[in-house]
This record gives sequence, structure tokens and C-alpha cells, in this order.
Amino acid sequence: MTLVPLPRLVVEPLVRSALLEDLGLAGDITSAAVIPEDHRSCVAIVARQPGVIAGLDASELAFELVDPRTVMTRHLLDGAKVGAGDVIATIEGPSRGLLTAERTALNFLGHLSGIATVTAGIADAINATKASIVCTRKTTPGLRALEKYAVRAGGGMNHRFALYDAVLIKDNHVAIAGGVAKAIRRAKAGVGHMVKIEVEVDTLEQLREAMEEGVDAVLLDNMTPDQLREAVMIVAGRAITEASGRVTPSTAMAFAASGVDLISVGWVTHSAPTLDIGLDWKSAA
Repeated sequence: MTLVPLPRLVVEPLVRSALLEDLGLAGDITSAAVIPEDHRSCVAIVARQPGVIAGLDASELAFELVDPRTVMTRHLLDGAKVGAGDVIATIEGPSRGLLTAERTALNFLGHLSGIATVTAGIADAINATKASIVCTRKTTPGLRALEKYAVRAGGGMNHRFALYDAVLIKDNHVAIAGGVAKAIRRAKAGVGHMVKIEVEVDTLEQLREAMEEGVDAVLLDNMTPDQLREAVMIVAGRAITEASGRVTPSTAMAFAASGVDLISVGWVTHSAPTLDIGLDWKSAA
């Protein structure tokens, strides 16, 4: 799958907001006091541990927005695997600007690379099957576009982006609507023909009910691998099958071997550890 970068129009407001949060009303008073205004440096962004890189556009924008005179040279691209000590990029420019942007740039790069890294771990574990890893809406408020991009950089795929781009009938929708069939019928009557409809089911009985009504996808929630295999047989190719719940790198293969099309994992965005990435001063420029 080709990794398409996010438009600058999407990324720049997020980076600007992060910089404003850090600079406040007075700016970087430490760098302004300690570093001569005309001093220039060459620095390197270096991986401290193995992982998968994501977020270089946001990182580069942080330096550029602080001082347009900075120039980043990328030695690796988003989606690349790195080892401890690998140089990801080098940057030249005014020293004050490099130091001012450093933490914001590394925050984006470390967080997004962490998401890409854990996603790659699960994607690699199920590589021999037809299943794909997809993320969820369990994202950091304001950072969804970046975090879902990081999932793609790690070899995963994206579930719906928000409430507006697909119908996903969850357990509470079913409970309030009065059952799976009623919820599906109301969804079909309420949305246009271009909108996909997925329904979450907890039991095989609910699944059979959903298949009688006809849907585009079924979310098989918290089912065992044996239940998933039976569910795949019931669906028989009439809808996309998605497994969810208790997925880890060690359990993913058992879920994937059941024959499901997708495995959704929320923790890859909401609980991925940051990849340790640092900025090292190399020389005066």
C-alpha cells in the first residue's frame, strides 16, 4: 500500500497549535538568553531504539514555522524501519530556532513513530494471512488525522475517520433501537446509498439476524477464535468480517487464522508507547 502524505493544510494547524502552547507570550527565553542570534548549527534526529518512523512532515514543519531558514535533509522516510543509533534526518539552520522547535518536533515524531511501531508489530505477526489491522476512533482529540496516518505508516489500515463517513451500529444503538434488525432497517432508511453500514454483534445469533437483513460489514466483538471461524462460515463472503477485542501481537495470529478480513485494535493509537528519538548537536554550521 502506497503511503500518501497528509496535506500540509491538515498538518500545519496542529503543529502551529503545539508551538504556540510551548512558546506562550514570551517565546523561548532560554535560547534567546544563552545562544547568540547569528549562531548556526547542524543537528541530527537520531533513533534511540528500534522502530518504524512516522511524522517527519510534522517534525519538519515545526522547525520551518519557528525559522524558515532551517533546512531538513531526510535520510529515511515515513514507514522505514530504524535501529538504535540510526540517523533519521539532519537539520541545518539558526541555532535558536533549532532549539526552540526541538521538543515540539520530537513530540510529534516520537508519538507517531510509536504508533507506527506497534502497528507494524501486529501487521508483521499476521503477514501470512489475508487479515489486515485497522485502527479505531480511540484517538487523541485533535490528532486523529496524524495518528491514523501513523497506523498506515506501520502497515495498518484505517477504519472510519469519524461519525460522518460510515454507519457503525454499536451495542447501545441496538439496545435503544430494540434489536439488531430494527437498527439495521432504520439505518438503511436514514442514510444515502453511498454510505456503508456495519453492525456490531456479540453473539452468533445476532450475526445471523444481521445477515438476514443484509449489511456491508459485521464487527464481531470479543469472540473467541473458534467463534470467529464459525462467524466467517455464517457470513460466507456476503459481508466484510471484522474481529475486535483482546488483540495483542501474541494473540493476533489466532484471530487472523479464523479467516476474518479485518482486526480492529484501539490501543495502537490510544496506548502506544512513544518511540525514543532524540536530537543531537553535531557542529556549528
